[in-house]
Amino acid sequence: MNTGKLTKPFRDLGLMHLLDQAKYGYQKWKNSGRNARFAKENPNVKLPPDYMLFEAFQLDYQKYYEGGERTAKWLLGLFEEHTPMAGKTLLDWGCGPARVLRHFPKLLGNTSEIHGTDYNPKTIAWCRENIVGATFSVNQLNPPTTYPNERFDLVYGISIFTHLSEANHTHWFNELMRISKKGGVLILTTHGNIFRDKLTDQERQDFDRGKLVERGKVVEGHRVFAAFHPPACLRPLFESQAEILDHIEGSRKSWGLEQDVWIIRKMS
Repeated sequence: MNTGKLTKPFRDLGLMHLLDQAKYGYQKWKNSGRNARFAKENPNVKLPPDYMLFEAFQLDYQKYYEGGERTAKWLLGLFEEHTPMAGKTLLDWGCGPARVLRHFPKLLGNTSEIHGTDYNPKTIAWCRENIVGATFSVNQLNPPTTYPNERFDLVYGISIFTHLSEANHTHWFNELMRISKKGGVLILTTHGNIFRDKLTDQERQDFDRGKLVERGKVVEGHRVFAAFHPPACLRPLFESQAEILDHIEGSRKSWGLEQDVWIIRKMS
C-alpha cells in the first residue's frame, strides 16, 4: 500500500496530527482487551501511560515489553560481533519510554553504565521514576546534548533518524560523534530501499536520485514526521567521521517493513 499517496492530502492540509489522534483512538479500542490481560498477568511490569507508549511505538503492552526485550537482545548480539559490551558505557539515543533500554540492566548486569536520552521531558520523567539501573537525561530537538566529549563506548538509535529533518541528520551525527569515544560503535536504523514503494511519485524520483526524502508540514521529531534514506545519501555522512562496519538492508516481514541497520565505528 502506498501510504504516501493516502496521507498526502492530510499532510498538505495540516491534518496529520488529527489523523494520528484517530489512529491512537483506534489502537486503544482495538487492543483494550489484550492490554488489560497483559497488565493483569504481569502486575510487576511498569507500563507507561497509553499515549506516551503510542507516541513512541504502538499501543500494545505485550509488544512494548516482550518486543523491547527481543530488540535489546538483538542489539546485544550486533554489538558483540564488533566489540565486547562488558564494562562499557551505553547510550540509547531517543530512548522514549525505555522500551528497549529497560532490559539492558538485566542483560548486562553491573558491569556496564547505561544511559538514555530523549527530547520529551514527560517521557524522561516517567523513565526516572520507573526504570531502575539506568540514568536518564533530557535533550532538545536540536543538539547539543549535555554529555561531555567522548563519553560513550556504545550508542544506538532505533528509528530516530527516521523522524528528523535533513539538516538534523548532519547536526545529530556530528553530536553523536562528539560524545562517542574513539573506536566507539554505533547502531542506527533508517528507512531504506524497502520503503521505496511507500513513496509518492515525486518522492520516489528524489529517492532514486540519492536524495533524502523528508515528509514535513508537522512537528519535527514526532512520529508523523518521516524521513526516507537511500543508502547513497548516508554513506558520505557516516564515512566523514566513521568506518561503516556493516549495512544490513531491511526486508519485507510478516509484520511489515524492516528498517535498514547501519553499524559504524568512530575513527580513532
